[in-house]
Amino acid sequence: MPKLAVFPKAYMNALCKDGTMSVSEWIALASTLEVDGLEWYAGFIEMADRSNWSRFRKEVEDTGKVIPMMCCSPDFTHPDALFREQEIAKQKHWIDMTSELGGRYCRVLSGQRRPELTIDQGVQFAADSIQACLPHAEERDITLILENHYKDDFWEYPEFAQGMDVFCKLVGAVDHPNFGVNYDPSNTYIAGEDPLELLKRVSRRVVTMHASDRYLAEGTIEDLRREEGGSVGYAQRLKHGQIGQGLNDYDAIFAELTRVGFDGWISIEDGVDGMDQLQRSVAFLQDKIAQHWG
Repeated sequence: MPKLAVFPKAYMNALCKDGTMSVSEWIALASTLEVDGLEWYAGFIEMADRSNWSRFRKEVEDTGKVIPMMCCSPDFTHPDALFREQEIAKQKHWIDMTSELGGRYCRVLSGQRRPELTIDQGVQFAADSIQACLPHAEERDITLILENHYKDDFWEYPEFAQGMDVFCKLVGAVDHPNFGVNYDPSNTYIAGEDPLELLKRVSRRVVTMHASDRYLAEGTIEDLRREEGGSVGYAQRLKHGQIGQGLNDYDAIFAELTRVGFDGWISIEDGVDGMDQLQRSVAFLQDKIAQHWG
């Protein structure tokens, strides 16, 4: 039976930029939700002080929850080898962070889709970098999870492996028991592709999932795709909404996941309109999990 975690999507600026919310305040808020875990983010301001790591783990565990997975954004597609080495070092630091927090899963990405990169170059750079991190992860019993991502909040260019074919090529280039996929159905729409088609191509490699729902506040997906390159930040016309009320077909998604025996963590990226919305998304997913996993 999958377990639910939550991610503080609505509070990222407060936790990572201006410091108007403390991590302890987020833990207290999340403790009111009927979930099993809190997905962590490496960029919380207070995580810069390593002495906080064990403290936050205890605070979460004192609420009866755990920290199962870490969200971080390595950029492995830079053409400069020294830059990639620095990103590998960052990823190893985040693996250590995940381990100390008691987590088992740490996200990796491909990197930015820089205009000068060919597909083969980008896949090679990203695959080599991920493989360079895997011994460090294996020693700490951490699984690296590659997400079919759209764009980190602080990147200029979108994800290199955003498109389905490139993502699957990268997944196929890394064969290791401590490597798998973090599936996010919403991100597939931004690439103008079908999330169920992607899921069926990688479902046996999926070990964790991001649950969200998206809608376009204005315009079309084609408008979004024309605007996505070369601007810092996230697309303004794309919005997170309450799960179950957006584009995703969770019955079809969960049917495929049950078919392949998935029983990992599902982390909710929602609540941008408040904790009440997040609680409704939790309730929706609890009902769907009960329907599909019994």
